[in-house]
Amino acid sequence: MSALADTQISVVKPTSAAVHRTNAVTRLMVPVPLTLVLLMTLDWVSAATALLALALLMPFAGLSAKQFWLRTLPVWIAAPLSGVTMLLYGRPDGTVYWEFGLAQISDGSIAIAIATMLRVLAIALPAVVLFITVDPTDLADGLAQILRLPARFVLGALAGIRMIGLFLDDWRALELARRARGVADTGRIRRFAGMALAMLVLSIRRGSKLATAMEARGFGGDIPRTWARESRLGWADAILFAIGILVSIAVVWTSVATGHWNFIFA
Repeated sequence: MSALADTQISVVKPTSAAVHRTNAVTRLMVPVPLTLVLLMTLDWVSAATALLALALLMPFAGLSAKQFWLRTLPVWIAAPLSGVTMLLYGRPDGTVYWEFGLAQISDGSIAIAIATMLRVLAIALPAVVLFITVDPTDLADGLAQILRLPARFVLGALAGIRMIGLFLDDWRALELARRARGVADTGRIRRFAGMALAMLVLSIRRGSKLATAMEARGFGGDIPRTWARESRLGWADAILFAIGILVSIAVVWTSVATGHWNFIFA
């Protein structure tokens, strides 16, 4: 358990921004209404409205420009890729500009590609921005005390998350050890397979020891447990959740008012 306590997850340190005073559960739940709204329609207006709201609220997130771009880089890579897929294989409509086999670029596929790319950004960016400073322990406290999830599940998930950093350290140490023995200079696929098998065995052993240690300390008991830190909701949480609801309403209203609302379940 000492290794568990020493392991740290890469989390952006909280600042004095207002959003960082909210509960971790609130930051987890705030993007849900907006996500549901964006999943119900496929149009560029709703997604663009959500991105505009995110841009206006970014100064209150407490993130520097470097932190924002580094942490959201995978989203900016994934969004264009999803757009390219829809551009080539989306629903053909209107003028066809290029065609090769099953791939076809038309007015309809271009519109769907733009809407898909913006929708991916509008769904993923708020979640990343809000969740980037959440401490796993704070989240576990909130899940167990506020959402009333089973303590065994919450603490097991927390232990697994805390072990990620240790897993990465073990991988690097194993790689250096194999290089020192001269068995990792050739055959990258074979080397990766061997290291993956070794890490699987090590993870199973460490997981078994951790589970035994946690059971011995009463983490798996049926008696209602106490918590070292109380997790509670306040006015800041209500305001943040209200902002999320208002943004969702604004997205729907703007899309319907402009005639671009495209209900995909109709």
